[in-house]
Amino acid sequence: MKEICQVVTLEGKHVRLELLSHQHDAVFTDIIARDKLHHLWYTSVPEPENLAKDVDTRLARFASKEMLPFAIIDQRTNKAVGMTSYMRIDHGVRRVEIGATWYGVEAQRTPMNTEAKYLLLKYAFEELECVAVELRTHFLNHQSRKAIERLGAKLDGILRNHMVTRTGELRDTCVYSILNNEWPAVRRHIEWLMTKPR
Repeated sequence: MKEICQVVTLEGKHVRLELLSHQHDAVFTDIIARDKLHHLWYTSVPEPENLAKDVDTRLARFASKEMLPFAIIDQRTNKAVGMTSYMRIDHGVRRVEIGATWYGVEAQRTPMNTEAKYLLLKYAFEELECVAVELRTHFLNHQSRKAIERLGAKLDGILRNHMVTRTGELRDTCVYSILNNEWPAVRRHIEWLMTKPR
């Protein structure tokens, strides 16, 4: 079986996912500041001045095999538009979570997000031989919940008072998953989503 936390590039028509590095710090800082993404209290987007520290944290977690962080690159412009990761990695059971994801406003609700999730799911199930892929979001992040459900993930449950947000509130966390035996049908569904007119 392949090692989960190894350098890999995933390419599609709209996006390329490559190992996160400090190469895109200036672009990410500009996106966060411009779109005020860090003001969305129900997300975990870092403040612009803390972006480099956030990248350092993700790379340290990669080095300790806890996370595989990606920069999301727009294939059309070759510019970074967001970040995503495999996290909560269980090497023994072969489970991962797709999380710590954010996009600049211009990339939100575009084919890029759907394709990025597709590439991550396909790699997890078909190359890494995962038995399950998890996706989590804040109970009040309706945009994220809708996007996850649109993919075909099933709600496993809601963890009440699960964690404290960076603004100090208790967060209820919606936990979704897709299982390996569900992947063929989910794959067909996502491929259909990517080809149908928007």
